[in-house]
Order: sequence, then structure tokens, then C-alpha cells
Amino acid sequence: MISLAGRDIFHSWGKFVFTGFGLGLLIGVTLIMAGVYRGMVDDAKALLNNSGADLWVVQQDTLGPYAEPSSVRDDLYRSVMTTPEVEHASNITYLTTQVHYKDKDIRAMVVGIHTGEHAWNNLGWPPYLLAGRQLTRGHYEAVVDITSGLKLGDRIKIRRNYFTVVGLTRRMVSSGGDPMIFIPIKDAQQAQFQKDNAAILQDRRRTAQNPIYNRPAYPDLLDSVLSAQTSNRYVNAILVRLKTGTSAEDTAEHIQRWQQLTVYTRLQMEHILISKMIATSARQIAMFLVILALVSAAIVAFIIYTLTMDKIREIAVLKLIGTRNRTIAWMILQQALALGLIGFTIGKITSTFAAPYFPKYVLLIPQDSILGFIAVMLICMLASLVAIRMALRIDPAEAIGG
Repeated sequence: MISLAGRDIFHSWGKFVFTGFGLGLLIGVTLIMAGVYRGMVDDAKALLNNSGADLWVVQQDTLGPYAEPSSVRDDLYRSVMTTPEVEHASNITYLTTQVHYKDKDIRAMVVGIHTGEHAWNNLGWPPYLLAGRQLTRGHYEAVVDITSGLKLGDRIKIRRNYFTVVGLTRRMVSSGGDPMIFIPIKDAQQAQFQKDNAAILQDRRRTAQNPIYNRPAYPDLLDSVLSAQTSNRYVNAILVRLKTGTSAEDTAEHIQRWQQLTVYTRLQMEHILISKMIATSARQIAMFLVILALVSAAIVAFIIYTLTMDKIREIAVLKLIGTRNRTIAWMILQQALALGLIGFTIGKITSTFAAPYFPKYVLLIPQDSILGFIAVMLICMLASLVAIRMALRIDPAEAIGG
């Protein structure tokens, strides 16, 4: 029966090849979608790993700085540094925006980091460079991820200022896969928090017309308010590196209690990124995987049923000469498994070569391929049941019919 199943496949090789190719494309898309989810999780973990932080200090009662907006005063890191368990603390800002380069816009996460003396001890820096150098000046320099498509020496515009690309790095992306662009923190504060000139002028006029600021008893109140309107004394978070052997949970609780801020550990921040930020995308991908599995099962069931219908008389002859139903069922199951094997092979090859061309990072891992292969074989087995049931109901008398 093995040779009979093989001969039947060879006899209908065209139908098998084309069906296997179509099934392979579906399987390839399925593997790609699983890889997209894996890539999103890997991007989130890479974001945390590359920051070099053990704790994230953010605005109280927020999920910042990645899942929600967060604003804290930029001098609070000094208070955090006084905690005995803290080795180092650094301010950082994150701003997802459109970066202008020549005649196109690049969606990127702009990260403000400290430069200057002892800057290498600060957190949030890109851990390595592919080309160029790190930021050394206090203004108008940028280190970018290569997925942005920028090169050394390119000049980009972020809000109102222009920056020169002095360094290139890799795998520095946001949880959404946007490339990171690192600039000096003062420039980042200005880009994120400073209002445009027209808004500042309107606020000054509105403030000057308020009677409360023009009372003789408060001669300096108006000047202080006008000065506060143009200040950029905020950051999104404080990254904290702990001393070796220190409990992250205990230190986070201590900072929260005394600084009136919210502090997240590495595990808590990873939970926020994966279970909250990409949870909806994960559910969407899961739905598409279920739909693709059902479509694949329908295709296999249809083609195996069609092949079985084409050889009703042959199956009847086999029954007439005493062939067991178990043998006939095994022949049909072999054809379904062969179709699944062809489809999975084509799908695996397709996904491997197509993954690098996707705009989002696609991470293909062996475990997903193994699970995918098992799932394809199970789907083919279930899909063959319809054809097997029909074949077992064939009357041997049809072999001598007209």
C-alpha cells in the first residue's frame, strides 16, 4: 500500500505540487506571524536590556516611561542617588515622533541621554556602535539605529533643531520596533517639553493680563511665572543601577516610600511591556493563526477528498479483492501527511527567506518550527478523516458497475 499511495501521488503530481505550494505559502505566513510576535517580545526585552537599568523611577501612579507619559523633575535623580543601595542614577527622556530627513519623515523614538564628563557611567547609552562614535558634545549630535536608514554625517531635524549623525548602532529599538535616535538630554528636553514661540507669547500675554500677578504685594511673582513657562526641568524617568547583591524589590519600595514616586523593577517593567503594550497585538496574531489553521485544514481536506473521489472504482476493486479498510485508510492518510510535509517544507523555506524583508523584526526560533510541523501533521490527519470516511463507505460492487 505504501507503493500504491506513492504511485497515486506520482500520478497526480501536478495537483499535489500546486496544492502543496499554496499550502506552503499559508504555512509560511503562519510562521512569519509567529515570528512577528516573537520579534515584538524580543524588541521589548532588548529595550530593557540596552538601558542597563535595574529600576525605573517614574511619575507616581503611572506606567511610564514606555506605556504611559511620565514627567519627573530632573533634579530628583540626586535624591535617588542618596539611597545606599543605588550605585548610579541617570535622567532619561523618551519621545516617539517623526524625524525629518531631507524630503522624508522617519518615525523614531528619540532618547535623551547625558553627555560630557563621566557620561560613560550614565545609563541609557547604546551599549555598542557599528560605526562612528558616541555623543561627546552637549548639543546637536545624534547616534541612530541602522534600521532608520540614516548614515554617518546625515543631518536630521527633530522639532526645531538640526542634528548630525555621529554614530550608528544596532538593535536599539522601541517596543513597537521604531528605531532609536540618541541625542543630548538638554536637546531632548527642549524637543519634548518646550512650547513653540507662538504658544509662549500667548501664555505670557494671558499671564500678564491676570490681575493676581500685578498686585504690588507680589512684585516678583509675574517674573517667576513667566520664567517657569519656558523652563524644561522635566524628564520622563530616572534609570537606576543597583549595587551588586542588592534586592531590587526592597530598594524600589524604599524609593517609593521616601520620594513619592513609582518605581518598577526589571520583571515588573517587562510585564508592563509584554502583557499590556503588546497584548492586543498578540491576540490579533493568535486570531490570524487560528484562521490560517482552519483554512489550511479546509484546503487539505478538499484536495484529499477530491483525490479520493477520483479513484472510487480503484478503492472498490481493492475492497473486492479483500483489502482491509485499515489499509485503505492508511493509504489516504499517507497522502494527507505527504501533502502536509510538502507544504511545511515550502512554508519553512519561504518564511526563512522572506523574514529579513519585513518592516518589523521577525524572530524565527526552532521551537516554533517544531510546533508548527506537529500542528501541520495533526491538521492533515484531521483533514483526511472526511476522505477516509467516504472511502470506507464505498460499495465493492461499484468495481463491476457500469
